[in-house]
Amino acid sequence: MNTAPVRLLSLRYGLLGLPLAFAALPIYVHVPKLYADQAGLSLALVGTILLLTRVVDALSDPLIGWASDRILSRRRLIALALPLLAVGVGGLLAPPAGAGGVWLAGLLVVVTFGYSLATINHGAWGAELGEGSDMRTRLVAAREGFGLFGVLLAAALPGLLASNAEAGLARTGAVFVAVLALVALVSLPGMPAGQRPVARPESPWAALRGALSDKPFAALLGVFALNGIAAAVPASTVLFFVADVVRREDLSGLFLAIYFLAGAAGLPLWVSLARRVGKARAWLAGMGLAMAVFAWAALIGPGDTLAFGAICVLSGLALGADLALPPALLADQLARRRAGCAGACFGWWAFVTKANLALAAGLALPLLGGLGYAPGAREEGAMAALSAVYAVLPLVLKSMAAVALWRWRRIMEGETQ
Repeated sequence: MNTAPVRLLSLRYGLLGLPLAFAALPIYVHVPKLYADQAGLSLALVGTILLLTRVVDALSDPLIGWASDRILSRRRLIALALPLLAVGVGGLLAPPAGAGGVWLAGLLVVVTFGYSLATINHGAWGAELGEGSDMRTRLVAAREGFGLFGVLLAAALPGLLASNAEAGLARTGAVFVAVLALVALVSLPGMPAGQRPVARPESPWAALRGALSDKPFAALLGVFALNGIAAAVPASTVLFFVADVVRREDLSGLFLAIYFLAGAAGLPLWVSLARRVGKARAWLAGMGLAMAVFAWAALIGPGDTLAFGAICVLSGLALGADLALPPALLADQLARRRAGCAGACFGWWAFVTKANLALAAGLALPLLGGLGYAPGAREEGAMAALSAVYAVLPLVLKSMAAVALWRWRRIMEGETQ
């Protein structure tokens, strides 16, 4: 195989992951405070708007995936989604004077629809572009690697562009629009369009049920859900852990940067390991690394700064496996069994991804309160509760995910016999 065209294809395809990941972070991190401070909206109203739009967003993902299989090519659907993202993110991060709840809700709908349409079809497009198992892994790794750099860029820009938070976010929105336009010009023209849409008489519900009735796909989706919750629980509690267990809140940004950079650096390693031992075994190795790291984190105490930095490096490396290998396994499965249904399957995948974040927050934060922890608590019992939720709970969930992945391998072995 001539590797130069493959590398160029991976680069152009993966580059689109940067603005898509860039778009997600400000919406979840900065928008609530921006609209409470600048627009004067109550936290209750902002929270209600965000909750309702997230619920609608998650529930609509399978339907967007179903429709995407039947309307236009992946490339054209992505091209239609990007202007929605540009208008939505730019408008949300630079609200005009007098912007209120209607402005926030309307633009959130625009952003979430555009984001879902783009990400679902970007994932399905990668599955259709890959001509072999190794190439599909390369495409996914490129997408997730650029995505990590997009997250880092979105996190750093507001503070770098202005000392004032509102001005920094407005300028970040402008930079996002420019980056999105530039990436679109590089990633879309002249690229293969993906599989042609296929018109089918079945209803959306029948098609979506049909995707879930595929036993290997449903089992892989279950593994992905368990593993995703295991990863989202520490993500929801890490800032509390750094502040009250490690007691180095001033280094929170550095720890997060180390984590994401290690994840990006580890992607080529997981691609290479998957080539040698197979994707499922490589993912199991990544889960094993994560479980060892969680066990170590449970022993961390005040002042263990270097140890927690090492934990960030190792857990970041494990993150690379979670990012690159599950979608590559799905792409392989679609290439063998579900031609023409990639959008529906990636729609379910996107739904589970978003549900994981909600379930993790809904599980971890109330559990912390029930165990007696409150932000700022330094009592031994409160710290033990925080360590248990941050480290022990993900360790248990990762173990369950590893068992489920092993069983999924057995299902796939039975399918191939």
